[in-house]
Amino acid sequence: MDVESKMAVIRRAAGEILTEEGLRHMFETEEHPIMYDGFEPSGIAPIHFALPFAANVNKMLGIGMRAKLYLADYFAFINNKVEGDIDKIRTVGMYFIEVWKGAGIDPSKVEIIWAKDLMQNFSYWERVLKVGKAATLDRVKRAITIMGRKEGDSISAAQIFYPVMQANDIFDMDVSLCYMGMDQRKANVLAMEAADKYGWKKPVAAHRKLVLGLKGMPQGMDKAAMQDGGFEFKMSKSDPTSAIYVHDTYEQLKAKISGAYCPEKIVEGNPLLNYVDLIITRDSDAAIRISRPEKFGGDIEFETYAELEKAYSEGKVHPLDLKAYVTDELEKRIKPIREHFENDKAAAELYEKVKTFKITK
Repeated sequence: MDVESKMAVIRRAAGEILTEEGLRHMFETEEHPIMYDGFEPSGIAPIHFALPFAANVNKMLGIGMRAKLYLADYFAFINNKVEGDIDKIRTVGMYFIEVWKGAGIDPSKVEIIWAKDLMQNFSYWERVLKVGKAATLDRVKRAITIMGRKEGDSISAAQIFYPVMQANDIFDMDVSLCYMGMDQRKANVLAMEAADKYGWKKPVAAHRKLVLGLKGMPQGMDKAAMQDGGFEFKMSKSDPTSAIYVHDTYEQLKAKISGAYCPEKIVEGNPLLNYVDLIITRDSDAAIRISRPEKFGGDIEFETYAELEKAYSEGKVHPLDLKAYVTDELEKRIKPIREHFENDKAAAELYEKVKTFKITK
């Protein structure tokens, strides 16, 4: 596969690439570049944890990339997730692996790495100090939004290390492409700045747009605001009123979608359109076919998400019809994950344990 075709795979999977030139250079100079994403093991998995993440990881493997999936157990510990109980956090990490399996990731084709294993080496901490020396304290404090905290929040001394440690992980794992949510942008930029200072290999960052919670997002929030505070509106595993989980039954999914924010003709901040754009159409090239009663014009079909968005803004698609479409399409994607946990005893036992844990923000 040529460089342009490989770049097209990454562009489709991301909302922003830092930088296009770096991405091209990566594919021109590396036969099997390493991509990674990191996850705090912190609760029951929402849909964006697996969809379309798994599909995009498999596409990257298909173009010759290698994948490292990072279970950031000590990051969750620092961030007081699951009550700061490291044993429970690691149980959640094992559960996460089962979610990936159900979503279609073959663990034998990716490298799953735990933070605890990297941190045992002195070289890890030596590089953490170097990354820290490349940034001011104010710069690091502004980056605490990567852990779901607002700038200005009261944080522990341990939490101030979090952004620097995350930036360091990129170098410790020899990462070429950081494939992460837009809310992780500041950590990746810290790593890029450290690479420039020390002459290290500079990573490329492909940032995914944030998947909104069911409550939607206020209109008028621009790109900069999304980077700084958009995590408040993204789907969060710690907020059952805003999240769709990979274990939700069809009935639960239908009820959640039915009550979701979806005003007529409003595109901006509409979570249902957000799910079509970032989940449903990102893992499929099929046309968007929305069923409607004959008295309202019958079924309507769109070749692209942009066509659907335009039609919705013009009132040609009713919220109820959009909700029905999204419910059925998400059910198709959630069902294999749900069935994995129903049919695999070890996975089911992990899920039952995680359900008993107190989920903390």
